[in-house]
Amino acid sequence: MSIQPCRPAPALDFVNETGHHAQALEALLNRAFGPGRFAKVSERVREFADFAPELSFVAVEDGKVLGCVRMWRVTIGDQPIVFLGPLAVEESERKHGLGALLVERACAATQAAGEAAVILVGDLAFFSRIGFGIAPDVGMPGPVDPRRVLARTFRDVALSGMLRAR
Repeated sequence: MSIQPCRPAPALDFVNETGHHAQALEALLNRAFGPGRFAKVSERVREFADFAPELSFVAVEDGKVLGCVRMWRVTIGDQPIVFLGPLAVEESERKHGLGALLVERACAATQAAGEAAVILVGDLAFFSRIGFGIAPDVGMPGPVDPRRVLARTFRDVALSGMLRAR
């Protein structure tokens, strides 16, 4: 009797977000954040920012979307930068580092594109492991805990002023 080797598990692919992912991503975001996501200050940013699909990534395994990170072009003062959000990962995949991998991929693409910095609203304990720190002089388009406004810079830039459209 011959034993056939097991087929390897499907590999996790990181691909740029396209319209093909829209339905699966909307469902993932609804599961991850619920309807309250539309009331957050990050949603106010997305209302005026320019979506950057070439900097946004989807984690896919065997055709199933497991996570995503979206990037948006904005400015602070006169400095063009990129806003990160949302970041979402299927509950079954959390605590395995997928969120950090998505953020790293998006930040690497952002830096390679010549952008100066990435800013987001999030948890310092999580994002500090990926090179983010508090951005104390950044104004957001709505109420937000200033300790949750975080930035990662790729060169020496002043991040001071109100976040706005490019």
